Amino acid sequence: MKLALGLDLYRGATLEMPVEQVRLAEALGFHSVWTAEAYGSDALSPLAYLAAVTSRIKLATGVVQIAARTPAATAMHALTIDALAGGGRVIIGLGVSGPQIVEGWYGQPWGNPNQRLREYIAIMRKVFAREPLTNDGPEFPLPYNGPGAVGQGKPLRSILHPAGEVELWLAAGGPRNTALSAEVADGMLPMGWGSDGPSVYGPALDKGFARRGSRPPEFEIFGGTTVEITDDVRAALDAKKPLTAMYVGGMGSATHNYHREAMARRGYPDAAARIHELWMAGRREEAIAAVPDEYLDDGALIGSEARIRERWEPLTRQGLTGLIVRTDTDAGIELVADLAGTRDLKE
Repeated sequence: MKLALGLDLYRGATLEMPVEQVRLAEALGFHSVWTAEAYGSDALSPLAYLAAVTSRIKLATGVVQIAARTPAATAMHALTIDALAGGGRVIIGLGVSGPQIVEGWYGQPWGNPNQRLREYIAIMRKVFAREPLTNDGPEFPLPYNGPGAVGQGKPLRSILHPAGEVELWLAAGGPRNTALSAEVADGMLPMGWGSDGPSVYGPALDKGFARRGSRPPEFEIFGGTTVEITDDVRAALDAKKPLTAMYVGGMGSATHNYHREAMARRGYPDAAARIHELWMAGRREEAIAAVPDEYLDDGALIGSEARIRERWEPLTRQGLTGLIVRTDTDAGIELVADLAGTRDLKE
């Protein structure tokens, strides 16, 4: 089981980089460190900073929102960061976000996100391969000859040569994007993977791998977990309910809310629908109270060290190849490194 450190920098009103935690994770053999973005801090700039203060941990986005940048621009970011980091250290996790952000923040049409992801990856791979950049798809026609064009676009190739391989992963929840990740990506970041993850995601993954010809042996599936060492599990779960209620109830519309869908996929469709109903009606305290304890506790590592150790082994049998760990303490990082057997790299 590979370990990764998840940083939620994008949620804060100010940006504080936990450099020492990242260095500790690197020393303890963590595979990667992951950043994200919504409509605050971006996911790529922190990785460029971390490239200068680390030496081997992989630098990953979980995720870059594809509406924010053209695929060529994201490829440029990736190549630049990887060159600064020494080569072979960058993973670009891509995601579609949701209509509220895509249309409200970036001013882009929601359109066909599955097709957009397919073309996005294909274009990025052409940039990495330094091929002349052309694309016949409807989402990103290259060279562009649409309205406003002067007809002088050329199929350019990257001036910068790759310093190493840049991996492309997809965030996926529904069956179409899950199958697409298996078909064209190097890894998947599932939304809502639990103990039934293999049965929920398996058919779509198998469909994508069949289109590809087989499952590549190095294909990764990284889930997420929260680590919190505490003697008061009840208080820890209650503290997580407001943010969960906000995402499930308010981070999306009645027709498009991937967090609500993720809760439903994990076996809580009624709770997800109720939370959304209450939140949209302005009854936020009731929505918070409606978040099931079991939903937060399942797949999380919360409690005493003994309780976390008991829950570790079942977590490693869920069909994942890695875990993105979110924790506020060095003790949490050290504990999971010990459980995963990676801390032998620490002097």
